[in-house]
Amino acid sequence: MSISSALRKAASKALKKLGGDVTIRRITTGSYDTATGTISETTSDTTVKGFLEQVNQREENDLIQDTDQRLTIAASDLSFTPTTTDKVVISSQVFQVLRVQKEEQNNIAVTFTLFLRK
Repeated sequence: MSISSALRKAASKALKKLGGDVTIRRITTGSYDTATGTISETTSDTTVKGFLEQVNQREENDLIQDTDQRLTIAASDLSFTPTTTDKVVISSQVFQVLRVQKEEQNNIAVTFTLFLRK
């Protein structure tokens, strides 16, 4: 077993034990409707365990504010890499993904940290 797969399993196990339920809502854009002038969207929800916390002062910048939150999820619990077009649902509240930070070992994603805003 490589160190990256061991880290992926450890991250998933720890977050399943300590984290809460969160829903990652993947949003995929479809075709453009010339009649209405809109672009169709398709959503698919995946429920995983995650660890939610407030951002700290060191992380504040032009994009991240002190009211934003940071969500850590195990990469092995998702079949895709989250993007800023996705949404996160926690306790019926929908959050916008501002930034996605990927922690890797040997070019394999171990965890994703999503910076969220209501």
